[in-house]
Amino acid sequence: MTNRTTPHTPLTERRLLKLARPVIIIAALIATWQIVVTVTGAPKYMLPAPYEVWLTLIKRHDVLLDHARYTIAETVIGLFAGATLGALAALPMALFAPVRFWLMPILLVSQAIPFFALAPLLVLWLGFGLGSKIAMAALIIFFPVTVAFFDGLSRTEPGFLDLARTMGASRWRLLTHVRLPAALPSFASGFRVATAVAPIGAVIGEWVGSSHGLGYLMLHANARVQIDMVFACLLILCAFSITQYFLVDRALRAALPWQPDSLKPAR
Repeated sequence: MTNRTTPHTPLTERRLLKLARPVIIIAALIATWQIVVTVTGAPKYMLPAPYEVWLTLIKRHDVLLDHARYTIAETVIGLFAGATLGALAALPMALFAPVRFWLMPILLVSQAIPFFALAPLLVLWLGFGLGSKIAMAALIIFFPVTVAFFDGLSRTEPGFLDLARTMGASRWRLLTHVRLPAALPSFASGFRVATAVAPIGAVIGEWVGSSHGLGYLMLHANARVQIDMVFACLLILCAFSITQYFLVDRALRAALPWQPDSLKPAR
């Protein structure tokens, strides 16, 4: 007697729903967008229809992609530069109380300065090239990564530390074998936040002073009342940000197998 299974098991249905979810969400957002345009009767120079933006994406794809590669490069380099600086700042703060005593107030004060106020200075100091945009992206993500990693380093399970000290672990081994592995999930959380906000820094830098990038293109398109081009740039930025976030999230999950997801999947 052969065992037969139904072709649509609950697991298969969940996988199909997971694959269909982005299509359903995108279709719902586009439908809502079109309904708003139809109901309000908004002119093209205020709110273009989805079809008009799609035509702009097709017709001007060469220009859009040329500018997008600058913004993507600025964002990715700024992301890893800011995360590296954040980690390097969190480590001495966790290890040495005097460093923490003097550096933490400086970090807090830095967050009270509006980033728009820093952008013109960075352009003045670093020029109109990639440097000022990378620095802007790195500055925006520096604080969340630093705070998250420092929080993870300072909240290591006391039992782990006591056990390691009982076994004669040195301060360096406590850091590399106990504190760092325990703090990596917190660092991953900060890095996820940084991934989501990194494009903001690059775009702000391009608005202040640049000759390339999606922010630069949006600024000039808005001045010429080419709102369909502005929306096209926004869509590319959204697509890139979402893709970057999910790639980073998958990489972090693979790198931290000891931190399983305890939430049950939605049914």
